[in-house]
Amino acid sequence: MSEVVDALRVRIYDTTLRDGTQREGLSLTCEDKLRIADRLDRLGVSWIEAGWPGSNPKDAELFARARDHQLTHAKWAAFGATRRAHVRPEHDPQVEALLEAGTDVVTIFGKSSRLHVTEVLRVTLDENLKMIEQTVALLVKEGRTVVYDAEHFFDGWREDPSYALESLTAARNGGASELVLCDTNGGSLPWDVEAIVGRMVRAFSCPVGIHAHDDGGLAVANSLAAVRAGARHVQGTFNGWGERCGNADLCTIIPDLELKLGARCLPEGKLAELTETARELVELANLTPDPHKPYVGRSAFAHKGGVHVAAVRRSKRSYEHVDPERVGNKSRVVVSELAGQGNVHAHAEQIGLSLEDEEARSVVRAIKADEARGYSFDAAEASVAMRIERARPGYVAPFRVLDYRVIVGRDRDGQPTAEATVKVAIGDQVVHTAGEHQGPVAALDRALRAALEPSLPRVAALRLVDFKVRILDGRLATDAVTRVLVDTSDGDDTWSTVGASSSVVEASLEALVDGIEHGLARHARASVPPQEKVG
Repeated sequence: MSEVVDALRVRIYDTTLRDGTQREGLSLTCEDKLRIADRLDRLGVSWIEAGWPGSNPKDAELFARARDHQLTHAKWAAFGATRRAHVRPEHDPQVEALLEAGTDVVTIFGKSSRLHVTEVLRVTLDENLKMIEQTVALLVKEGRTVVYDAEHFFDGWREDPSYALESLTAARNGGASELVLCDTNGGSLPWDVEAIVGRMVRAFSCPVGIHAHDDGGLAVANSLAAVRAGARHVQGTFNGWGERCGNADLCTIIPDLELKLGARCLPEGKLAELTETARELVELANLTPDPHKPYVGRSAFAHKGGVHVAAVRRSKRSYEHVDPERVGNKSRVVVSELAGQGNVHAHAEQIGLSLEDEEARSVVRAIKADEARGYSFDAAEASVAMRIERARPGYVAPFRVLDYRVIVGRDRDGQPTAEATVKVAIGDQVVHTAGEHQGPVAALDRALRAALEPSLPRVAALRLVDFKVRILDGRLATDAVTRVLVDTSDGDDTWSTVGASSSVVEASLEALVDGIEHGLARHARASVPPQEKVG
């Protein structure tokens, strides 16, 4: 380990449900938020910030339901501002809403920057300090544990260090249990953060925390720098969600702290659930996952270059900075036009097969030729698997498409319709069937399944779950090559296949056939006892 912090636990304060939902395009229902909270609780974060009571009906409902929604490990936290200027905190409706939320922990943010005090709040510097201290004091008097978020602290420190320090002192005098320094504009640099946090850790006897935004692309680095300086409380969001460029990404911070700095953030064994948690939250939020996220992305431990794959096959550590299984992820080998023979061998091993060198070379040659014609196998591993299967001596395809036709038009109600016919060889039998649907690809899929299912009943368990089309060079107009990516599922797993042609129907058929044939092949491999498996 490059650096080891002391034995104190670094506690994780998750603000996905509040700060994370400020991400543009992200909206969560109350039920979504409760399910996310449950998942974060199982992972083992210390605090879950539910939202701002009274700010909107959805958060009001969440706090009402949270009273009876017990968490096993984490504590619920309510978030809000200091009292309004020139109003006693006991007379401020927003402070009253914080108390009514019923959480043991309340997080209050206040101003540490002279600019924000005089130009945004438009109150005197002294009044702002009173607002901080009196609000915290009332909440503490009412039995709440108060976390104080010093908004714009690093900007405020650069403007006037003495006043920024006074703002923390006011919160501490009011009884705040933890002081969190916020890089609200996300523009600080790690060495500045480390130096300033270090001074605050020495200045106060209570725990100090960090809350970083990612506008400079440094939220994770700034959070780690704060921990190096003595911070023992880290705030962030899962998947880095948040306003503008997002917040510090806990999916990266947590493994960095545990695996690189030797800190303890989660209960023993829970780090291995990190990838699953991150992906579940993406699904609940109905967002597209980023495959390139550190640690938890699908491509985080994917190897494409031939030199890299050759090295990884000899030693995982050669191109993997940590064991992916420690964060619940796995290694992958991507086969593409950049692939070498080792890529194909590695991919074959992943699906439980082996190839002779000449067979692997023939697969490489075929893939390079296909990619030159418009295919892309980066996201179509099942099509790679089928090329490997077909390169093996003795492999017999379960079916072959001999012929097909697709007719498109409108029905009597003016709705689009398509009719597809296929002629398929299954062993010595030739089957000729038809299928109808609104679209040509769906009609072709129906016709193909109607032909296959009587003889190959396993096909009934396979479902087309996604379909993507890309025109590779629009300047060629109707002569452009179309690439089709199809996702097929058997209910337990999902795999992707690719087709490419100047005809979208031809490309779709190729991807559909690969998807079905792969599903049959993987089921056949899984059904063979280990001692009977060969080559």
